[in-house]
Amino acid sequence: MENSRKSLDPQTLANIQGLRLRARHVVEGYVAGLHRSPYHGFSIEFAEHREYVPGDDLRYLDWKALARTDKLSLKRYEDETNLIAYVVLDVSESMQYRGPGASLSKLEYAQCLAASLSWLILQQQDAVSLVTFDEQVQSFLRPASHPAHLQQLIDVMESAQSGQKTSMGPVFHDLAERFSKRGVVMVFSDLFDDPSRLVAGLKHFRHRQHDVIVFHLLDPAELEFPFDQPTMFQGLEQLPEVVTDPRSLRRAYLEEFDNYLKQLGQQCLAAGLDYQQIRTDAPMDVTLFNYLKNRSRQLR
Repeated sequence: MENSRKSLDPQTLANIQGLRLRARHVVEGYVAGLHRSPYHGFSIEFAEHREYVPGDDLRYLDWKALARTDKLSLKRYEDETNLIAYVVLDVSESMQYRGPGASLSKLEYAQCLAASLSWLILQQQDAVSLVTFDEQVQSFLRPASHPAHLQQLIDVMESAQSGQKTSMGPVFHDLAERFSKRGVVMVFSDLFDDPSRLVAGLKHFRHRQHDVIVFHLLDPAELEFPFDQPTMFQGLEQLPEVVTDPRSLRRAYLEEFDNYLKQLGQQCLAAGLDYQQIRTDAPMDVTLFNYLKNRSRQLR
């Protein structure tokens, strides 16, 4: 992956025109990083056992069942072609933030990551749906699995109008009722909302038996607060502008932000959600590779 790390950092992606081209470069970098390891897809979900038949792939033998029953049996998994991936993309105003050292805004990074994952899922002939939202649902593209669907997904993402405020809890409750077929719900957001309310909304997806992945997009400046001169901070999502000396705020800000991240991570873990914190200065193909590799290990 070393060459990919050099060629697919956010600065390079910022210089590539068009979301489709960016996503293609990320996918190519990801695939190059696989070497000879097979990519097993997103929907590896255990369904039941069946008796071993000579010629079956030994990787799927259930060794625990063998020790318990002295019989060879295989784990069966749900058909990958049954998968629906629901991409849920936050387009609220705070997602437009791009700190002084960042090459992409949180929204641009999220769009590229979502498009790259959609590309891979469609290559598996699985279906992808797209929702954009702020304080309400802005667009809803129904799931489809044909290759031309990727351009529709990208068109909707690129044309998304940034809203003002975020209201995730009610939006997630609404979507949980709309997503009729069980699938993988992938949320791309900076999650700037009350943790308890937004996690309650995410738990509604779990109640409807969806697998839920939360990609928490954060700008490096939000994590590190690198400001050291008197600065005017522009309010987002209808908050006012504030002029202040950031040095006097830094310790309190970092403590508060760290507490918020810990609370959010703990609540997501307790709710059975796959929570992934992502910095927008991380090489995107490496982010994609590491995440899918870890997920594949966890699901086996």
